[in-house]
Amino acid sequence: MVFNRSLLAKAALGPAVGAVLMAFMASGAIPAYQMYSVALAAVYTIVVLSVGLLAGWSGIWSVGHPAFFAIGAYFAAYGSGHGWSLETVVLGAVVTGTVLGAFLGYAGARFSMLYIALLTLAFTMVTLELVNRWSSVTGGDQGVAVLQLRSSLGLGTLAGGSTESQYLAVGAAAVVLALAVPAAASGLRMRLVAAKSHPLAARTIGIAPEAQSALAFAVSAAFTTFAGVLLGLITGFVSPDPFSLNLGIALIAACVLGGVGTITGAVAGGAYLTWNPSLSSAVGLPQPVVQGLVLIGVLLFLPGGVVPFLSAPLRSVLGRVWRRRAPTPPKSAPAVDLAPRQPAATGEAAVVLRLEHVSVAYGGLKALEDASVSLRQDEVLAVIGPNGAGKTTLLNAVSGLTGNGRVSGTVEFAGGSLLKARATARRRLGIGRTFQHAEVFSELTVAENVLCTRRWITARDRADVARLLDSVGLADVADRRPAELPFGLQKRLDLARAMAEEPKLLVLDEPFGGLDAGERALLAQQIRRLHAQGTAVLVIDHVLDDLFSVAHRVLAFDFGRTIGEGTPDTVLDNPEVRSSYLGTVGGRAELPERVGERSVLRLSGVGHTYGGVVALRDVDLDVREGVVLGIAGANGAGKSTLAGILHGSLKPARGSRETGGTVRTSLAPEGRALFKTLSLRENLEVAAYAAGITGAPLRERLAETTEWLPPRLRDRMSVPAAGLSGGEQQMLAIARALIVEPDVLIVDEPALGLAPALVDEVYDRLVRLAHDGLTVVLLEQLLSRAMSVCHEVAVLHEGSVAAQGRPGDPSFAALAEAAYFSGAQETAAATTARL
Repeated sequence: MVFNRSLLAKAALGPAVGAVLMAFMASGAIPAYQMYSVALAAVYTIVVLSVGLLAGWSGIWSVGHPAFFAIGAYFAAYGSGHGWSLETVVLGAVVTGTVLGAFLGYAGARFSMLYIALLTLAFTMVTLELVNRWSSVTGGDQGVAVLQLRSSLGLGTLAGGSTESQYLAVGAAAVVLALAVPAAASGLRMRLVAAKSHPLAARTIGIAPEAQSALAFAVSAAFTTFAGVLLGLITGFVSPDPFSLNLGIALIAACVLGGVGTITGAVAGGAYLTWNPSLSSAVGLPQPVVQGLVLIGVLLFLPGGVVPFLSAPLRSVLGRVWRRRAPTPPKSAPAVDLAPRQPAATGEAAVVLRLEHVSVAYGGLKALEDASVSLRQDEVLAVIGPNGAGKTTLLNAVSGLTGNGRVSGTVEFAGGSLLKARATARRRLGIGRTFQHAEVFSELTVAENVLCTRRWITARDRADVARLLDSVGLADVADRRPAELPFGLQKRLDLARAMAEEPKLLVLDEPFGGLDAGERALLAQQIRRLHAQGTAVLVIDHVLDDLFSVAHRVLAFDFGRTIGEGTPDTVLDNPEVRSSYLGTVGGRAELPERVGERSVLRLSGVGHTYGGVVALRDVDLDVREGVVLGIAGANGAGKSTLAGILHGSLKPARGSRETGGTVRTSLAPEGRALFKTLSLRENLEVAAYAAGITGAPLRERLAETTEWLPPRLRDRMSVPAAGLSGGEQQMLAIARALIVEPDVLIVDEPALGLAPALVDEVYDRLVRLAHDGLTVVLLEQLLSRAMSVCHEVAVLHEGSVAAQGRPGDPSFAALAEAAYFSGAQETAAATTARL
């Protein structure tokens, strides 16, 4: 923790206010009958702060804190009757709360928020039942008095209900608030928020979400039990009534009212809990009714809480001032020669990562099969392959993120076994990891996203992080949240976080995806710089041009196994590698003659983005009546986005979609998106209902659509969709799209995950639909399959139509192949002219 003047001033504010309050209390400015209320508000402030920071920093909503509150109060009562010192009571209560809180936090972290809420609810109920039944200690429902507690440190004696106890409560609250200020700026808070925001990404930087939840709950419970001791002292009497489940609900309401996760909001929440009875009496309504109305009003009109709402104008002014400072373009990195360096030594010493016969299985599915990979410290190794080839599973096996998958084989890193090491430990061993979609911690600033890789943050750490951010062009946005940045800068942040602490091995998952040409060039330069500094790099991507520009060696995967290896300029010469992308199909299907030239769908200058990620760029496409149009492209080329725009369910960010009259479109999406718990008939009926088809027309459409299905499905219309094979589910998804009698059927990746025999059956049925006169748009990853079953084919590359033509044109195949891999834009004009 680095203390600066601003932080110290904020931390001193709580004690200063506490000192002023105590001075007013001593002078008589606060009437005696109000001094108790002030002390009670101080106690409630500690509890609301504990609950609010637990929820805000860790995402854990607890209704178990009344039990911890009660434990502290009964410790005070029991200790006062058995001669315990004040320090013994406080220590005993805090240790008990810490242990129980750690248990609840660790047990609940592995499950959903609902599970944690139920767990803490059960804890409160059990605790209150023990309080009522253990009458020899607690006095049962009659309660027990708090007599006096003598300090063993010579600080005097505190009697229950005394003025001195009230001073202690106010002073203790002031100290707790002071401690919360540096905690909010500490690595502890950053790591808690990181674990809450993205548990998977947190593991890759050494943060165990279960441990963080246990720690957060333990600290929160400790302060709540301490507040319970203070409550016992200021009241002088403890009974079960104040610790009911109503208090748990009231605490949550107070947190929301003040502002979840805010320190000042806890003060507002504590005051609300204290004076709510007076407010209820003034309006003549029961307390639960007033609490409910206040909570509803806050949720509807002030969802962030009162304190954040009141401070919003100030933040808005500061934000406008900040936005005037436009980020300067990042400095260009010095050019680095990428020529492969010779290994420092031959043999085993030069290998930093070795995988031998590694397999990863999820149930009966083998995502990775008998993979063997070696990576030297002096090289950048690229892994390629089509969607579903097992590339990400390979990276997850190295990173320890295989989840419930069964991993077998040997994985060695820097000469030591890696297979049994936890994901959090692999970071400490020297492995950094990025993610395909830039999985950053949205509630932390850019600088905090990198700082949270440290347990204890020093001034040197902050200086190191500042230099790192400057090296990747993020220095000017260090204090901003990731959501305020375009996708390209979020990708840089993901890389910077992986680079922190100078890992020996950097694992990059599709780093070029979603970036424009300039951003890709900058990233390639950064990878070259890392290599020159001695970092080994394992990288996968579908943007082959940029990937090959940084790679020394390329490994090709398909169906979970290695199918080829070579240098960037030779690996695609391997027939098996090439066919894994393009596919191999024996011959062309017998397609119907084109029945018309009328345009039914036309896209002009269509572009689309997702949060700064460019999915489509200036797409012009004409879908003619009766044509089977193939859209081919690698994973990430923009096919599914184009399918949504053609269907009309997705509105393009730029450009226009026009139809030739009234055109009904229907989409069979990638992944099928069936309702697995519904039967086959119910899946069809849901689609029909959504299109307004009911009654006799529905029965007629069901009969016709069912007839299109193969006999083995017609006889199982009452079976849940989850019981079908992959191919059968795909045919049901197409049938569901057909039930609305579309003019244009759009089918996205119908062969994904299917065995070859089932692929042939699905495509045979699609060709039959074309013979029936239906216009079909087929989005396909394998170019050869699209060329075999379509009248026309458009090749997408990085969101642009790189080539378009007819498979029957002898010169088009080579042009389409070149466009598929390199996106040669010059082919577009030449091929479009042939249509």
